[in-house]
Amino acid sequence: MANTYTQIYIQVVFAVQGRQNLIRPERKEELHKYITGIVTRQGQKLLAIHAMSDHVHVLIGLKPSMALSDLVREIKTGSTNHINENRWVAGRFAWQEGFGAFSYSHSQLGDVIRYIQNQEAHHKRKGFQEEYREFLDRFSVAYDNRYLLQSVG
Repeated sequence: MANTYTQIYIQVVFAVQGRQNLIRPERKEELHKYITGIVTRQGQKLLAIHAMSDHVHVLIGLKPSMALSDLVREIKTGSTNHINENRWVAGRFAWQEGFGAFSYSHSQLGDVIRYIQNQEAHHKRKGFQEEYREFLDRFSVAYDNRYLLQSVG
């Protein structure tokens, strides 16, 4: 779109279905590259990514030509298919329904990128469920505990 100038930075967080620890450390780099490819093919800019065993953080520079929910659907569908086609897990892999999305200003990007890159150290002190609730609370996002991060069983 001519004469459209934007600055939209979104951190997206989504979990493995049932919060299972299915993303193995030796597969993380490949998953990062695969998701980066999806984001790039959709004409968006990936600024940071980190996959933990049970969830993923992605920081995206989003252009207004694409709805965030469409991009996340593409990321989750494409990566699910990749994981299943390559048989990374026994049975069927899936992401949990839904996602969290949190916006940032340009001046916050350095801190957010460092936060995403340091997920391993961060999660030695705090679990994903606690982290996710803190994000929702900090950004004043209303949520229903019945549907938040459902675990297996």
